[in-house]
Amino acid sequence: MVPEPEFESYYGRPILKQPTWKTPDVPLYLFLGGLAGCSALLAEGAAATGRPDLERVARLTAAGGAAAGTVALVHDLGRPERFLNMLRVFKPTSPLSVGSFILAPFSALSGAAAATEVTGRFPRLGRLAGVGAAAFGPPLATYTAALLANTAIPAWHEAHRELPFVFGGSGAQAAGGLAMLLVPCDQAAPARRMALAGAAVEVVAAETILKKGLVAEPYRIGRPGRLMKVARNATTVASAITVLAGRRSRLLSAVAGATYVGASLATRFGIFEAGLESARDPKYVVVPQRERMRARAAH
Repeated sequence: MVPEPEFESYYGRPILKQPTWKTPDVPLYLFLGGLAGCSALLAEGAAATGRPDLERVARLTAAGGAAAGTVALVHDLGRPERFLNMLRVFKPTSPLSVGSFILAPFSALSGAAAATEVTGRFPRLGRLAGVGAAAFGPPLATYTAALLANTAIPAWHEAHRELPFVFGGSGAQAAGGLAMLLVPCDQAAPARRMALAGAAVEVVAAETILKKGLVAEPYRIGRPGRLMKVARNATTVASAITVLAGRRSRLLSAVAGATYVGASLATRFGIFEAGLESARDPKYVVVPQRERMRARAAH
């Protein structure tokens, strides 16, 4: 029997430089961006269908998530002026630059919509601000997937087609879940539908990533694997509760909602940790490169 090869780099150093992003700052930012962006969409749906309790919760969640996410991002950057410097130049080829120009107007618009919701003043301006925040919501929820996939980190880069769907679905189930936790059942129907749809999209996209062979291994083993498994199981349980009893039981609706939020958070941490793990082990870089070289040679 030929022993399994062990891939090493020169002097035992990693082939790729690991991201210097901080934990938990960056995973929390990934989570809060999805929660805020999808909550802005949910708020507009609630406003259009006459659900004031749901609209209020969703608008406050959108503004609060954007504010907390900005704090996490600035803390990771180290100094607030670094975030402001990113707004000096717009670079369409840079996901980080594009993301900065999504986060800044979204934060301002969602904050204005939430302020009018709380104070009751200038409701028309608040509604216009809410519409603007909803327009920026989907890009905010998914641009961070492009930010990760645009790196050389194998676990992220090889999943560049699926990550936007994972992040969008995860954000939708978090936004819907938090609303289910805080809003009475008779007004939470759009939140339930958003959570269920988001859960379905996330599960399908995440399962597609897991079928990618060696580069998907970090998502299946170790701490990232445990986090992804917890997220998958929690999403399944929450979806079952939502379908069976979410419309009738306030308690079970809240339990399902909290479970959705926890599952979304675990997904973001699992994906982040999987990327770090794939950067540490040279085999995730070497083996796919050799496979691509053999494929090109065969053609």
